Amino acid sequence: MSTTPRVRAPELRGRAWLNTGGQELKLADLKGRITILDFWTFCCINCLHVLDELRPLEEKYGDVLVVIGVHSPKFEHEKDPAALAAAVERYGVAHPVLDDSELITWQQYAAKAWPTLSVIDPEGYVVATMAGEGHVEGLTRLVDDLVATHEARGTLRRGDGPYVPPAEPTTALRFPGKAVALPGGSLLVSDSARHSLVELAADGETAVRRIGSGQRGRADGDPAAASFAEPQGMVLLPPHAAEIAGYDVVVADTVNHLLRGVRLATGEVSTVAGTGRQWRSTVDDHAHDALSIDLSSPWDLAWYDGRVIVAMAGIHQLWWFDPVRRTTGVFAGTTVEALRDGPLPDVWLAQPSGLSTATDGSRLWIADSETSALRYVADGVLHTAVGQGLFDFGHVDGPAEGALLQHPLGVAALPDGSVLVADTYNGAVRRYDPATGLVSTVASGLAEPSDVLPTPDGGVLVVESAAHRLTGLAPGALAAAGARVQGSRHRAERPPTEVAAGAVTLDVVFTPAPGQKLDTSFGPSTRLVVSASPPELLLDGAGTGTELSRQLVVNPDVPSGVLQVVAQAATCDAEAEHAACHLSRQDWGVPVRVVAVGPTRLPLVLRGLD
Repeated sequence: MSTTPRVRAPELRGRAWLNTGGQELKLADLKGRITILDFWTFCCINCLHVLDELRPLEEKYGDVLVVIGVHSPKFEHEKDPAALAAAVERYGVAHPVLDDSELITWQQYAAKAWPTLSVIDPEGYVVATMAGEGHVEGLTRLVDDLVATHEARGTLRRGDGPYVPPAEPTTALRFPGKAVALPGGSLLVSDSARHSLVELAADGETAVRRIGSGQRGRADGDPAAASFAEPQGMVLLPPHAAEIAGYDVVVADTVNHLLRGVRLATGEVSTVAGTGRQWRSTVDDHAHDALSIDLSSPWDLAWYDGRVIVAMAGIHQLWWFDPVRRTTGVFAGTTVEALRDGPLPDVWLAQPSGLSTATDGSRLWIADSETSALRYVADGVLHTAVGQGLFDFGHVDGPAEGALLQHPLGVAALPDGSVLVADTYNGAVRRYDPATGLVSTVASGLAEPSDVLPTPDGGVLVVESAAHRLTGLAPGALAAAGARVQGSRHRAERPPTEVAAGAVTLDVVFTPAPGQKLDTSFGPSTRLVVSASPPELLLDGAGTGTELSRQLVVNPDVPSGVLQVVAQAATCDAEAEHAACHLSRQDWGVPVRVVAVGPTRLPLVLRGLD
């Protein structure tokens, strides 16, 4: 543990509380309990990973530990209290949540990244801060230490926590994610919050059958026995591939970090790729046995260039999966979360969440959600059609170079070469026409549309996720899409960090958890990757190295930008005969403002206290 002076935890302040039965919590209410503040935002896949990492801790330490989600929004839509309430239900958040819409508590705790965890001891002091994922082992050891210490002091209070569960909903679907048309005219929909698939008749309403028990799990088997965990995208295999593979549909079983195969004739479900463990490794260009490799939150799927392409949202990449050879590997992306085009695979993506192949097979269209971008692959090169970066978003139509989206999750290529986009946080369906270079709005006023599906009659079905239904747009909606919306432009309102022009020391703070040490068994235990947007922001210091401290030289002629920092640290148990290994990792996109006289040190906490 750090030897720095004890820091009293600031009070929790925000707009409102969720999951407390209307009670406004204060730190005094948490006295005697160990508290973990989880700073999150519901667009962020890394935050969703941490929600799942915390579930077993909440169960194990339920009488001494209180987890509080501090929702500190990035996108404009995430400031909507109704949208936050929906997200809390959608992702099964079973602890109190503070709506920190103005980032007040975020700033009080000096958070700089989503997700960030702050641990408060039973006496009200901050004892650890952790950014990113992979901290569950360290948290377990820390909680054990705090329980022992404060039980001995008499300062630990056991009992029920402040969580009050919401009422159980009754709709037929609950936060559906994606839809795919089946050969007989019916539709297969991922009923994500109910952990199953539902086959609907062609009307998009009548349920034909349900595949999956409805309970969170990863069991294979018949439709009643099989289980999923928040499944999202699906793709229908071509007949020749389906015949060899032995199943017809591939499903992105997102929270299980798996791909599943479904045989339509029987509804039988099998696991076809992934181990069930979340990917935390290094990128390579090899083909792997599909069942031997870890995946990370696969979100959507498409058939392109003779293979299934996987939107691997959890690590900002695209992967390929060959159902015939039963192999998988990286298709595009380096795991850096940002926007950079160019030849595959050395490109940057940011939580790709929607895929669609052009009807002639020439392009793979991508909804790149965290950059609010529409992108495409053609002839081995990634291009951006609409979108400007991680922190620029809005609802603006017109020429593509100035048009803006807000966290799109779905995309569908049309026969005429244009593309529909489920512009999720704008509540809209947008259309981009490559022939004219124009973006227009097809429909608005929708509740978090997450997918779009063209129908044979020229209409469009929209998966209206937050309304728990499929909604049909009239066949004439596409023809009437000429009107343009001149809406708002936004930038994420995270306060920029001031840095001095010239020499700046970047320090990533990492202190191993109690009982752990840095692991050098397979080479250096730490890794640091630094880049900038625009690249001219850094005159020196960009690149990859093994030290967590680096000297940067900031360009005085660039007034602002974003520092992209990726840090990871490998640890192992210090005194175990067969030591377990652990990997902590975080991607920071740090907005900076360059000033003539200012801080010459930029600290980022991976784990510990600064």
